[in-house]
Amino acid sequence: MSRWLAGQKRQIKESLQQGISPHKLALTLALGFAIGCIPVVGLPTALCVVVALALRLNLPAIQAANYLAMPLQVLLILPFMRLGGWLFASGHQQALAADTLLRESPLKLLWVSGSLAGEALGAWMVIAGPAVVLMTLALTLVLRRVPVLATETGTEGYLNNRKNYR
Repeated sequence: MSRWLAGQKRQIKESLQQGISPHKLALTLALGFAIGCIPVVGLPTALCVVVALALRLNLPAIQAANYLAMPLQVLLILPFMRLGGWLFASGHQQALAADTLLRESPLKLLWVSGSLAGEALGAWMVIAGPAVVLMTLALTLVLRRVPVLATETGTEGYLNNRKNYR
């Protein structure tokens, strides 16, 4: 067991020393966590892949943060729906009563649920931007204190290593 644990520690250390700065890792984790809280189940995993590839971020790190946020995603669906309803001043809150839903057509139910999902996504967008900025700043401060990241993969060390290989 200890040999396995030592191997895991070595693998994590090697992956952290592959030239990623504390700021870029913090941005990766913050984006993964924020995207993981999107109030539409199933969307965050694919979106994390697209964002990681587009911004050249660490794919395993963004997916790990996404998976850590999954319980929070489920807990935040209803608050995001309520905030979206308040932000967009829709009348869908009354339309969701159980007896009303039983009397409506399936198309109207689909329309109302789609509208609620859109409003919840809008509320998430309002919250996610500032949350990513704050999480990135806080995580950057924390990750700069990690010795492996501060010495081996800091921006200065990375640039110096690039100069040595030219």
